[in-house]
Amino acid sequence: MTSIKIFDELKQTVKWFYSQLKLNKFEKIKGRKLALPIIDTLTLALFKQKQGIGTKKSLFEIFKPRCSYKTLVVNLNRFSKLALIVLLALLKINHRKASLVKHTDSTDVPVCLRKNGRSHRTMSFFSKWGHTGKGWFYGLKLHLTTDLERNLLSFRLTPGNIHDTQAFLDLNKNLNGIFVADAGYCSERLGKEFYQERKRILFSKPRKNMKKLISAFQHELYNTRMSIEFSIRNLKMFHGLITSLPRSANGYLANYIYSLLSCFLS
Repeated sequence: MTSIKIFDELKQTVKWFYSQLKLNKFEKIKGRKLALPIIDTLTLALFKQKQGIGTKKSLFEIFKPRCSYKTLVVNLNRFSKLALIVLLALLKINHRKASLVKHTDSTDVPVCLRKNGRSHRTMSFFSKWGHTGKGWFYGLKLHLTTDLERNLLSFRLTPGNIHDTQAFLDLNKNLNGIFVADAGYCSERLGKEFYQERKRILFSKPRKNMKKLISAFQHELYNTRMSIEFSIRNLKMFHGLITSLPRSANGYLANYIYSLLSCFLS
């Protein structure tokens, strides 16, 4: 599929959500019109993430929009709030058609190289030192819940030092079903707090040092977890989730919103 076709399809999708959610109420009524319409701004942002374009400067040079580079950057950050509205609307749509089995997982979202963590300032208000199986990182954690079809159902961004079990209840408070998670969510207390008879239950994979038998049904459930791992891999490798380029907190948060939307909108 050519870049032009991808851009046109993205624009049609953005137009549909823009109309359904009546986002035109955020347009300026008085004064000079925007040099770049909001729909075009959102489409460019999603195109950048979906095509793996590394910088906003590269995006500007490719499309040469009728505005300055500074205006493009300001608008991309400014209208990320509208992209968030679209993302939340997408979650509601996905809730209605979600499969019974759901997956929860988290991933590290470093805001800079580890060697620069102690001197980093731009995202210091939100970021903390965290640790995963890959080692230490400075930044945030992204917590996700998806279903078997890899539809996004819920997400949260937390400081990097927040344990998975701390975010789980808030992340899934409005969802029901059979939840499957890795050993990071293995907690008897969490399982009891989350459980609601005939509504929801959590199956977390036992840790390697635990002598715990599992049923064949649970084993099959754990094997389905690759779907959410695939989504996280896509976010990082193909939709630009990880970045250290923004010069403001708004720029970082806008990048995360556009990355999630570009990944799960299709």
